[in-house]
Amino acid sequence: MTARDTLFAFIAVLGWGINFVVMKVGVHEIPPLLLLGLRFALVAAIVVPFVARPKGKLGLIALLALLLGAGNFGLLFIAMKTLDAASASITIQLSVPFSAIIAAVCYKETLGWLGGLGMLLAYGGVALLSGEPQHPDPFALLLVLLSAASWALSNVVVKKIGDVDPLTLNGWMALLATPQLLLLSALFEQGQIDSLRQASWIGWSALAYTVLIHSLLVYTLWYKLIARYPLNRVVPFSLMVPVVGIAAGVFMLGEPLGWHRMVGGALTVFGVAVIQFRPRVTLAKGR
Repeated sequence: MTARDTLFAFIAVLGWGINFVVMKVGVHEIPPLLLLGLRFALVAAIVVPFVARPKGKLGLIALLALLLGAGNFGLLFIAMKTLDAASASITIQLSVPFSAIIAAVCYKETLGWLGGLGMLLAYGGVALLSGEPQHPDPFALLLVLLSAASWALSNVVVKKIGDVDPLTLNGWMALLATPQLLLLSALFEQGQIDSLRQASWIGWSALAYTVLIHSLLVYTLWYKLIARYPLNRVVPFSLMVPVVGIAAGVFMLGEPLGWHRMVGGALTVFGVAVIQFRPRVTLAKGR
């Protein structure tokens, strides 16, 4: 990767890690699905009027909107109601083992013993994390696991979409995700109007951050890097996200830093690293 793109990757990781704290404070003032729906609506309003319609790609972008909207982001935002930022930033790293499983199924890429060891370490780290004295909500952890699986699938779809400008992809994905999230909010959440009336500057700042920094900056950079480089050169940068997420949770929210979290996080990140950097072998067709 060029020096400029490496810098872009670090900026994306920093914005991504801090976003776990932003989500945590945001969903305590505005219902999760409503907050997410407003986020995507604002992104679409800012971007779509100024970009061309991606002809021939709307079907795949609609699939991406489902995976990232109700799937990755929707489940993650709901989990953040009861889950701390540090635990969420660690658990979401399981998107990498999920990506390895997808590669094995779809592209006949063998996991090998190193891949198996990496998965054992990664999932074992999250299991250790779930037993810490703070007792993370097991249902919330399950939602983050499902969110990680959706994220892994979404990266495959982004790769299939191919040569669409990242800002265009971001804007149209947001436009297609907005109706589904607002509908889900109307069906499953309550007190939406009151929450908006009572939201403080912190809640509105959280919304602004998710729109301007996380959606428009971080994901535009991330899509650009994924389109430009092989996944195994880009995805390893996400190993730094839990480090930023844990640090942000500790220093900005005062979350405790116990040995379960430190050891569990280290095991998860190390397991993910083993999966990412193991030698890859693709089976020949017909075997």
